[in-house]
Amino acid sequence: MKYVLGVILLSMLSCQNTSKNMKGNSLIAELEYKFDALLGEGAVWNYKTQELYWIDIEGKSLHIYQPKTKVNKSFSTRSRIGTVVPYTSTEAVVALEDGIYKLHLETGALSLVSDVEAQHTENRFNDGKCDPLGNLWVGSMHLEQSKPHASLYKVNPEGLATKMIDSVTISNGIVWTSDAKTMYYIDTPTSKIMGYDFDINTGTISNERVAVEVSLDDGYPDGMTIDAENMLWVGLWNGNAVARYNPETGALMSKIKVPAHNVTACAFGGENLDILYITTASLDMTPEEQKALPLSGSIFKVVPGVKGVKASFFGAEHN
Repeated sequence: MKYVLGVILLSMLSCQNTSKNMKGNSLIAELEYKFDALLGEGAVWNYKTQELYWIDIEGKSLHIYQPKTKVNKSFSTRSRIGTVVPYTSTEAVVALEDGIYKLHLETGALSLVSDVEAQHTENRFNDGKCDPLGNLWVGSMHLEQSKPHASLYKVNPEGLATKMIDSVTISNGIVWTSDAKTMYYIDTPTSKIMGYDFDINTGTISNERVAVEVSLDDGYPDGMTIDAENMLWVGLWNGNAVARYNPETGALMSKIKVPAHNVTACAFGGENLDILYITTASLDMTPEEQKALPLSGSIFKVVPGVKGVKASFFGAEHN
């Protein structure tokens, strides 16, 4: 009898663990805001204003979306925009092709923060996020996407840019754990999520290792966010989904299906940080894919059953 009870107990625990590890599995994201973005990207939630900041890289525009009113405010940029992070109540920080700028949220006026890659005409800036100290970590990408000639930089609030990682091809998702001891980073063509020890005292990284190897069958890892359990949520380019990975084991825990072919980034938002907002692209699709997935380029959402964490703003005093 003890043996039977033991088997039953083990079975129950196994089911509970499976349920916990498969949060988001079999869920399908729903349309939040219909838009024909060419390359929607850069999702980040401004928890102070309850707005989603996002960009259309090839559409050369910054967007600020208010879910409660369904209003999407847009700013045209003079070149392709690779990322956006919140700054103050009147400014955001954006990465354009030739540098990092503060962008005024009323006038659209730009003021230069750093032109660290102005001379690297074969590259443009791509994804980035702020660390817990308020530094912007932003990476570049090779325009032809064929050579590891790009880099990841740390840009402090005074505009000092420091190269942190080199030999990058397409710099993409970057996040920090809740204890600020670990940073995770994606160079998309490698199909790997790398882990690093993060020193909160110096804002430096060390001990590079592979945290997750993304199967090519699932797509290419693009933008990334992290949840309150320190699990990674990754947009899958060419994968029609957002995947949740355990960076401690490297395991794929679950997938959320998205009615778009190229899923680019995601961010937890809402008053309780329990809604996952997802950006997508309409580029790089066959006519058949475009017909089957006509909402590609829109913003989607899902409630996956786990909460996110607050995004860090540019400048430590604003966090």
